[in-house]
Amino acid sequence: MTQLVELRDGYQKFADAGMKLYTISYDDPEAIADFATAHKMPYPMLSDLGSNVIRDYGILNTEIEPGDLPVYGVPFPGTYIVDEQGVVTDKFFYDTYKRRDGPESMIDSAVGRIQLDPNEPTAAFTDEGIRVSATLHGAGGVLKQGSMRNLVVRFELAEGLHIYSDPVPEGMIPTTVEVNGPDGLVVQEAIVPPTETFHLKGLDVELQVWSGVVDIVIPVYPNAILLSEMRPLETNETTIDVNIRYQACDDDTCLLPRNRRLTLTVPMAPVDVQALPFHQGHGQNEWDANSKKHMLRLVFRIFRQNPKAFFGGVLRQIKLGRAAKVREQEQKRTSSSRTRNSDQGAL
Repeated sequence: MTQLVELRDGYQKFADAGMKLYTISYDDPEAIADFATAHKMPYPMLSDLGSNVIRDYGILNTEIEPGDLPVYGVPFPGTYIVDEQGVVTDKFFYDTYKRRDGPESMIDSAVGRIQLDPNEPTAAFTDEGIRVSATLHGAGGVLKQGSMRNLVVRFELAEGLHIYSDPVPEGMIPTTVEVNGPDGLVVQEAIVPPTETFHLKGLDVELQVWSGVVDIVIPVYPNAILLSEMRPLETNETTIDVNIRYQACDDDTCLLPRNRRLTLTVPMAPVDVQALPFHQGHGQNEWDANSKKHMLRLVFRIFRQNPKAFFGGVLRQIKLGRAAKVREQEQKRTSSSRTRNSDQGAL
């Protein structure tokens, strides 16, 4: 749901890039129409009742068993980028709805470059003709549960300068980026652009280098430790430290290696959820339409499709609910123990 709202908020960016946006869901037309009206959705939202198109594309979520309530029939969450000839040029897919890409990642992929927004959280420095910045890119750089963001470290090198990728000879410094955030911020492997081959005459070796504008992208997202749809926000912002090490050289000489730290102050926000009992009262943005009637209709549809699987799904939900309560009690005991130990340490 959060991704649909972010796509709505970024709709003008899609239009400016010459892109059209469509979404498809296993929900019935009435539920989709109510959602579209309540949230003023500007793009077409299509109903795949029975998940037939989802199956045709091979993206039915096979980790969800028939009868599982209320989600059987959903696809693996994802997006296809398709060109004017109908050719898929890129795709973004994950194994859980708690990881979704924002509009900026899709647009960047389609246009072939990263378009940073000056309003996104950014820290930067300039040193000897090199500007280095770190930006949390996507949806204004706001962290939300379920939303992927890209931390973009951008090097803007003066003409004639380059920086090194690994590996390098002993005594030379490759470019590295290390990201440290709060507990619950998941930092994924860096995505680096293609390098160029540079022949270092003095050592007669070929090295891989970057020049011009270089973007190193580190995908990040908050897990339930940091942000959860099941509890209110504990704070409206957090900080992310970005440690950057590099050495810039020209064809003849090298500048001194640099170790710098940039700190971003990043806003956090609640997510959009349906107004259902298990979502209500947790400080999130509750959908003000009547979600219960749509949920009941969905449950009845699953029952009609496979009554036996339906009751099996009910039993699994009961077991999962009991297991969740046990985990919650254990977390409370652990938290209480940590608080007591902290108080004793302060005495």
